[in-house]
Amino acid sequence: MTGDVRGAGTNSKVHIILHGSKGLRNSGKIFLEGGEFERARTDLFNIEIAALLSPLSRVTIGHDNCGVSSGWFCEKVVVYCPFTGIEQTFPCGKWLDEDEGDGLIERELYEMVSLRQKRLKKNPWSLWIWTSDIKNAGTDASIFLQIYGDKGKSDEMKLDNNSDNFEAGQTDKFMIELPDLGTFYKLRIWHEKRSPFAGWHLDKITLLKTLTKEKYTFKCGRWLDVNEDDNEIIREVPAEGPLVTEVMPVIKYRVTVFTGTVSGSGTDANVFVNLIGDQGDTGERILYNSINTMNKFEKGSADEFYIEAVTLKQVRRVRIGHDGKGGSSGWYLDKVIVREEGQPESQAVEFPCYRWLDKNEDDGQIVRELVPAGNSPILKNVSYHISIKTGDVPGASSDSKVFIKLYGEKGNTSKEPLLVSDNDLGNYFERGRVDEFVLETLDIGKINRLLIGHDNVGLRSGWFLASVQITVPVHGRQYMFPCNRWLDKDEADGKVEVELYPSEIVSIEKLVNYEVSIVTGDVRGAGTNANVFMQLYGETGKSEVITLKSRSNNFERGATDIFKVEATDVGKIYKLRIGHDGKGIGDGWFLESVTLKWMVTKVKETDKKKKKKKKKSSEEEEEDSKPEEVMEVCTFMAHRWLATSEEDKELIVELIPEDGSGLEENTYEVHVITGNVWGAGTDANVFLNIYGEGGGDTGERQLKRSNHLNKFEKGQEDIFTIKAIDLGVLKKLRIRHDNSSSNPAWFLDRVEIVDLKDDTRYYFPCQRWLAVEEDDGQIARELVPVDEAFIKKDSDNDNQSLASLGLEQKAKSTTYTVKVKTGDKKNSGTDANVFIILYGNKDDTGIINLKASKTNKNKFERGKLDEFTVESVDIGDLKKIKIGHDNKGGSPGWFLAWVEIDAPSLGQCLKFPCGRWLDKSEDDGAIERDLFPAKLQTKEYVPFVPYEITIYTSDVFGAGTDADVFVVLYGSNGVCSQQKSLCQNKREQRMCFERNSVDQFIVELEDVGDTIEKIRIGHKGGGLNSGWHLDRVEIRRLLPNGKGSETVTFPCQRWLAKSEDDGEIVRELVPSDILTEKLTKDGTLKQIEEEVEEPLEIHTYKISVFTGDVYGAGTDANVFLTIYGDLGDTGEKKLSKSETNTNKFERAKEDKFTIQAVDLGIIYKIKIRHDNTMLNADWYLEKVEILDETTEELYLFLCERWLSTKKEDKRIGRTLYEQGYDGKRSSLGGSSLSLKSQDSNANVKNKKKPSLNGSAKEGSLIPYHLIISTGTEYDSSTDSRVYTIIMGPQKVQTGRLWLDLPKDKKEFADGSVEKFSVMGLDVGEIKKLELGHDGATPESSWLVEELTLIVPTKGVMYTFVCKCWLARDRGDGLTSRVFNILDADCINIGHKILYEVTVVTGDIQNAGTDTNIYMTLFGSSGNTEEMQLEKNGERFERGQEDTFIMEIADIAPLRKMRIRTDGKGSRPDWFLEKIIMKNLSNQELTTFTYSEWLSKLKNTKGTLVCELPAVINEEQMMENTTYTVQVKTSDIGGAGTDANVYLIMFGENGDSGTLALKESNKSNKFERNQMDVFNFPDMLSLGDLCKVRVWHDNKGVGPGWHLEYIEVKDDTLDKTFRFQCDRWLAKGEDDGQLIRDLACANNDILELKERTSYEIATRTSNTEDAETKENIWIILEGKKGRSKEFLLENSSKKRKFTRGATDKFLFSSKHVGDIAAICVGHCPKEGKKSTTKADAYWHVQEIIITEMELCNKYFFQCNAKIPLRSKRADYKVFECAKVTESFASKARSLVPVKYEIIVVTGSEKGAGTDANVFITIFGKNGDSGKRALKQKLRNLFERGKTNRFSLETLDLGELKKVQIEHDNSGLATGWLVERVEITNSATGVTTIFPCGKWLDQNRGDGLISRELFPRY
Repeated sequence: MTGDVRGAGTNSKVHIILHGSKGLRNSGKIFLEGGEFERARTDLFNIEIAALLSPLSRVTIGHDNCGVSSGWFCEKVVVYCPFTGIEQTFPCGKWLDEDEGDGLIERELYEMVSLRQKRLKKNPWSLWIWTSDIKNAGTDASIFLQIYGDKGKSDEMKLDNNSDNFEAGQTDKFMIELPDLGTFYKLRIWHEKRSPFAGWHLDKITLLKTLTKEKYTFKCGRWLDVNEDDNEIIREVPAEGPLVTEVMPVIKYRVTVFTGTVSGSGTDANVFVNLIGDQGDTGERILYNSINTMNKFEKGSADEFYIEAVTLKQVRRVRIGHDGKGGSSGWYLDKVIVREEGQPESQAVEFPCYRWLDKNEDDGQIVRELVPAGNSPILKNVSYHISIKTGDVPGASSDSKVFIKLYGEKGNTSKEPLLVSDNDLGNYFERGRVDEFVLETLDIGKINRLLIGHDNVGLRSGWFLASVQITVPVHGRQYMFPCNRWLDKDEADGKVEVELYPSEIVSIEKLVNYEVSIVTGDVRGAGTNANVFMQLYGETGKSEVITLKSRSNNFERGATDIFKVEATDVGKIYKLRIGHDGKGIGDGWFLESVTLKWMVTKVKETDKKKKKKKKKSSEEEEEDSKPEEVMEVCTFMAHRWLATSEEDKELIVELIPEDGSGLEENTYEVHVITGNVWGAGTDANVFLNIYGEGGGDTGERQLKRSNHLNKFEKGQEDIFTIKAIDLGVLKKLRIRHDNSSSNPAWFLDRVEIVDLKDDTRYYFPCQRWLAVEEDDGQIARELVPVDEAFIKKDSDNDNQSLASLGLEQKAKSTTYTVKVKTGDKKNSGTDANVFIILYGNKDDTGIINLKASKTNKNKFERGKLDEFTVESVDIGDLKKIKIGHDNKGGSPGWFLAWVEIDAPSLGQCLKFPCGRWLDKSEDDGAIERDLFPAKLQTKEYVPFVPYEITIYTSDVFGAGTDADVFVVLYGSNGVCSQQKSLCQNKREQRMCFERNSVDQFIVELEDVGDTIEKIRIGHKGGGLNSGWHLDRVEIRRLLPNGKGSETVTFPCQRWLAKSEDDGEIVRELVPSDILTEKLTKDGTLKQIEEEVEEPLEIHTYKISVFTGDVYGAGTDANVFLTIYGDLGDTGEKKLSKSETNTNKFERAKEDKFTIQAVDLGIIYKIKIRHDNTMLNADWYLEKVEILDETTEELYLFLCERWLSTKKEDKRIGRTLYEQGYDGKRSSLGGSSLSLKSQDSNANVKNKKKPSLNGSAKEGSLIPYHLIISTGTEYDSSTDSRVYTIIMGPQKVQTGRLWLDLPKDKKEFADGSVEKFSVMGLDVGEIKKLELGHDGATPESSWLVEELTLIVPTKGVMYTFVCKCWLARDRGDGLTSRVFNILDADCINIGHKILYEVTVVTGDIQNAGTDTNIYMTLFGSSGNTEEMQLEKNGERFERGQEDTFIMEIADIAPLRKMRIRTDGKGSRPDWFLEKIIMKNLSNQELTTFTYSEWLSKLKNTKGTLVCELPAVINEEQMMENTTYTVQVKTSDIGGAGTDANVYLIMFGENGDSGTLALKESNKSNKFERNQMDVFNFPDMLSLGDLCKVRVWHDNKGVGPGWHLEYIEVKDDTLDKTFRFQCDRWLAKGEDDGQLIRDLACANNDILELKERTSYEIATRTSNTEDAETKENIWIILEGKKGRSKEFLLENSSKKRKFTRGATDKFLFSSKHVGDIAAICVGHCPKEGKKSTTKADAYWHVQEIIITEMELCNKYFFQCNAKIPLRSKRADYKVFECAKVTESFASKARSLVPVKYEIIVVTGSEKGAGTDANVFITIFGKNGDSGKRALKQKLRNLFERGKTNRFSLETLDLGELKKVQIEHDNSGLATGWLVERVEITNSATGVTTIFPCGKWLDQNRGDGLISRELFPRY
């Protein structure tokens, strides 16, 4: 593939080399001839080579650089090998151009393993065709061929006829590829030319398999000519040859086709037929030469044809159809009769049809598959529903003929032209539309792949195919075949047909085929034009409502209409409901009967069979023992009118089957009682559905004919009759109206139903509105029956006691909150009426009109979210929903994004993604859709429970309120519910809470447990008369398992009014008594009253708020406070009346407030905030004190922080914990993540979180860091939730780790780089990584550019260059992808260890800080870089201990820590008490104590840096000392300097930090030939020093300096270290460097001797039988050579190698250099016969080898069993896992080295920078310090340029990484760094550090400093 970049194409010759696995063999250089290599094109080449190399290890691609535009941008190379069926992708995405990038014109490409595809394997065959040597035998036609084997058939193959093929007497040779077809038995060969010169005489054909030399011969010796022989141009030839056991005979089949006698039956189209038998088929044969008629297929005629074919054995099916050409192509086919020529008529098989093959009749199909008489083709054939989506790109639509072919496990279909669409969009395959087709054919099993293409005819023939979706309801499967490519001669690879493989196969609801025959009576006016529907009821459930329609004029007088229906399997059918909607002219219908047929699988009883056995052949017997499919037939006689003017005027009837299901029809008398409320009546149409216990129901019936002319008036009882099959005991009813007419609102009191058969009366109380504006806005209600006693109980006392049954009904029903999101597209809103149906696994809700949106007055507008309430009784778990609209209104088209359904009582929230149009003129034209829940988006929580809350308003003047009243419930231990408003809307607020009224509400809230300790009730104020006098509140809830209920009373008897009492409008109430109603065994209600024992008391809390003494500390904003205790909280209280100051919250003032609240128990935290109003809202809060007057406890909450939108972290709310609280603290808000520290959920306290969702056994959790870059193409971004799964060996994997964006980010934006830290299971060696998102709609597409996974505890970083779509509608259609770790660039970034860090801030005034804090750690094996400690909102405050996890390089044991603050922020001073580090791998604790300020002002030295020695087990790891530094300036002209000089010393315990050389014994420092002495007391001793770094800042006059040497004396060690320099530090002298690293001159003495000694320590494993009594031998493999064999001897006196023991041995040896590996063997002791058991071994855990001269240690993690062998050949090799290099060894290698640095800037637009660039090089021996990359008067780092620099420093050893950064100064600062190369000029070794990323604050991740790691 050539890239889509300007100038991408090339005219050069391109070549390729394919390399086999392990790179051993290759194909040699192959020139790719005939390719175009133009921009955005794909060129296809077939290469034949002598060796089978697949799968390839790599490919080499290049060109010869000739021609005018020789540069080439190669996107990728895809190699498919038909033998192995493997398709490999080798991404390139680079220029092969001398003038671009790195200038290469040949590249090695490596495979992206994740994209490897398994395709069908094919083998090569050579095909020889012998044309006979007779006159005119040759042909100029193209020849077609198809081969049949016992495992299947090949595709049709076209053999192109170049001018000279198929000439007389000639043999033509072809290479073809065939899949594995088993043994061949026949071949069909034909041509399509009916012209006179096309005749061809074929002699024979041979096929030879090139790999195994299998050979077949097909002898023909006949004409294929319209004028010769039998005038056929198609021949079938049986196979002969050594592999063929029996040559099949060729048979003539006589096919008789009967055309019907209906008007217009005949056709002029071309008819074809395909006979399908037990052995193959005949292929599609055009019925051309009729034996008996001239004009074929006329009305009433029977035409006979011969078809000659190799025997089919038994003919099972006939596939017959026509091509739809000609004027009247429609054809009514009666039947087809097939018999073998020469067989008696009685052997003929009849295939009945009796249906139209016409695009405008019946189901519109023009091809049918027929089965023999007595079977039903409708039941036998499977419907494949094919949806074809054309892409939404310019010019996507096509006018060509499209065909499809499906390949299944059991067989293939033929190539089907898609002519008649199911959803009739008029013009097929238009841009952005979906066309649906149905393919009726035999069952081909699971679909493996499909072929789709077009004939490339027509003006706009090119076609962009987005995807194909195939739904097979009968199998319960849905296949998705993404394509997303052009099928166009002029685009991409120029193919017009393509093979697709399924990207996913989803299980859907399984349906069965029903054949429905409906007979309309032969009565005058019997036919109807109305819409007919039916519904089936069976023993296992009911079907959905099925509309019976087709393209013909159905239901005419005396006609029989047959329909194929796919519906749920309802088992044995016991009733059927059928009816029509009364639309159209002449809607009355006389229905005679309905017949249903369907297949059931039955196993025949075996014992009956035994008798028959002898007669049967063995084949049949097997047939018999299989479960066989039997056709069930069920007939329903109706013989009645369905008409408003006839009989009982019903349009719906229920029928029972003829054979009787024991049920009979019943009549239900329905009494509908409308309430007595004002405006209760309705004029809308009312519908009713009654449900029985057995699962049956009456279906929805309109209540039309009542005993009153004007129905449903206020206080009226309307009586209706409904006839239905007996439902048994009634369990619920559903009643709704359609909201039509002028005043549809309806208050329904109750419904009573009398079952006339057994005279039972059921009561269904409702007492609620069915109205859009009232109550909860529902216009449908589901009611459950109650006992008569309850109804009577209510009617006695008519004072407004609302049905106290509400609670029981609520408990039985489920309330669903339905949220409907309209997409954000042009014209996406709709004005049509939207409806929804919820389907559960027990039942469905019926049609619900979504009328009353709680959120928007104008519903379903663009981008809006509408919320509705739906109540339903017991429908089971939701499995799908149907949503649609009626297409009414101005712009009915609607783009629905998703539907979310939340059922609090089930604790489940399901999301149903849609992302499609419901619009007649968009997509597939459907205006209703079935949606299914997206698994990944389901949320589960603890289910809510219903509470009945009764509010008694007092009988006091002005007691009522119109305000919004809310309530909160509290259980024990502070469990509380959310705050819930009792009224749904303003109108209800006006109606409720009147003086002396009782209002009852049923609300679903969180379950607060068995006891309600207290409630908080209040109102929001506002309105005219908001003051409210509340008498009491009663809360009733059901006891578990339906045993009754309990009512808790909360007395109040106080005002909630601003102007009365204490002005509070929120009160807390505690319970006084509890009334329990229990249902006893004999059915009576038993009541128990009891008082509440020790209810919580009301406590008085005195609150003192101290405002700080800082400039501008006071605030005029309103302040709000919430207090939390272990028994609950106070809710948010406004601090309004201060008892001490009229002007509250002023600087340095104390304000006191009193709050009365129910006992909170022990108070542990408060939330305090202000609302940021008034002019100066900023507030500095010092502390809050709370005194509980009842218990006299005083609680102190320190703050000492700003609450301001301008200062500090810009928060105006804080959560404060009580001084000394040590429980879990949850920080407010999200947490900023950085890769240095953890996010807040690694705050160690919640290590116990079960974040392993069901993955492997509890292992240890480790951090994983991910960096994800999103692409920049159109539509790259996504707002779906993204997850990853990390997989190790043997199915060990982390759970789904969700990568949730921080709160301020809404999406993975185009071009963004997001970083995440997650804790996941340690999976060992990572093998694969899955990345995906939960988006399920076509909209949710995401382009992932790059993915980086960092595993600090393993010290590796994997980078995947993905460049792939995760989208339903892009690329290969996957929304999750598994990446193979082999595709990643793996970089070693140094092993990290997890530490738990606890930072203790002092308990001193203003000790807390918001400055930036940095930490550096020093250990015995190196030091870490400077790491920032994240503030995270709440950390580092006065008196706090903050614990979090950090990843720290493996340098233990720790020696010291350096802490530095940068003095920024609004509170820069920090009092650090101490820091505790806990190593989580070995639990070792290290303490660093400081107890001092880090502050410019409060610290006596004014320092912001401190050095803390490590204390382990109360032992300080470092000593204190005084350093005396003597600096000698040389005796050369101009040697002195006035610049400021700085020094860092490096020793075995780390470095000293920067020391400024200021206070000298001389007043004028650093003069020529002068010695300056500096003293540094109270420093930590660094031990032996190895180097110093010295530099100056180049200030002052003549800053150049010539330094002779530096001497450093360590008082404690009493040692002096000398560092010789003798060089300039000056811009204009020497190499111009101002910084020098000087090595210690003392260290040169160590000359390495040739010989040394090695200590070998072995640790034997602590497991059973790990030990050995024999000897062990070891050989060291070093970089300088190999050691001799060391024998580790075992003696019987001193046993070695016992279980769990560590043994040490000392050997002298030559020096082998750095040890890379060891060989370990296990041998018997000397002189022992080796009669050892074969399985004796030694289990060694680890081996540590110490080289004694320099004390370098080498660690080998073995954990292996070494087998006992007498031969020396059998041993195990272990590689070195870790080296700890001793100080002496490091110091030896410090010699000055010059490094050459090359920086390459990228070649994109704007890649160059004008900023100042700095580099730091890190090696094994330390780092270079930060060096500026500058050159005099040069413009550096320009686009596409390479800059060279050199710097001198002491040898850094092996280079580990490079830090490159710029200071963002200047105009164009963004910089694209291609790579950095560093050459050590002493060794000549070059290390390359690739980058390829921007250092730009406005791009990607916004970093201007990057760490680069080497690529070797």
